[in-house]
Amino acid sequence: MRESWIGGLFRNSVLALWTLFALFPLLWMVLLSFKSDAEMFNTTFVFTPTLDNYRFVLLHTDYFRCFLDNLIVSGGAVVLSVLVGVPAAYALARFKFKGKEDLAFTILSFKFAPEMLVVLPLLIIYNRIGLYDTYIGLIWVYQLITMPLLIWVLRGYFEDIPEEVEQAAQLDGYQWHHIFMKILLPLIRPGLVAAALLSFIFAWNSFTFSLLLAGIRIIPVTVEALRYIGTDTVRYGQMAVAATVTALPEVILALLIQKHLVRGLSFGAVKG
Repeated sequence: MRESWIGGLFRNSVLALWTLFALFPLLWMVLLSFKSDAEMFNTTFVFTPTLDNYRFVLLHTDYFRCFLDNLIVSGGAVVLSVLVGVPAAYALARFKFKGKEDLAFTILSFKFAPEMLVVLPLLIIYNRIGLYDTYIGLIWVYQLITMPLLIWVLRGYFEDIPEEVEQAAQLDGYQWHHIFMKILLPLIRPGLVAAALLSFIFAWNSFTFSLLLAGIRIIPVTVEALRYIGTDTVRYGQMAVAATVTALPEVILALLIQKHLVRGLSFGAVKG
């Protein structure tokens, strides 16, 4: 009994230390946002907090407009990926056709391709067809980030659902679209929530595409953060404020859908 208690204490201590280690960069970023320039390079936790960095970033810059731009582009990219990716994942899971696995691997390869490999040709194409620095252009190119992940996660979920479920519903007189909307979608909801959240995070944090394919009328927050790198010095406090506020939507969404997120990452999400 004593050894079991000591073992549990040891495991909890190790987990607590690992949690502190993993969260320390976020904690340090928040601390930097409250530091003045004079105390910025002081590595102690004792300092005089100030809200000057927050006042400057939130009240005297276009940060909220950039925040809205990022929200529109990232949210639009996820919505489009869900509308197109869910039927595509179902097709890859259910239908048998020549070259199916090659097609699935090609879709996945878009996620691993370096962004710099495609962004320069896209820049030329976007300038010619009028998609440069537009919401539609960024939402379209963000599909290279969001859709491969969503398709591969949901494909595993559809493969885990027995075909007999659909056949039984057809025998009861349900049309295919009713089966898809009322039976299949609720069954894959944990995976859909998890994949959509991860896709949103990847799109929200994208930098290369937004830097080169936008930047005048549309300025996402990842590009806006460059404003605080001056010619003579770096405004670390202001950058910390921008990064802290930018991370809030991801943290809030993860907390709100934590139950679905855990289930989505643990059930069938890596199959395929």
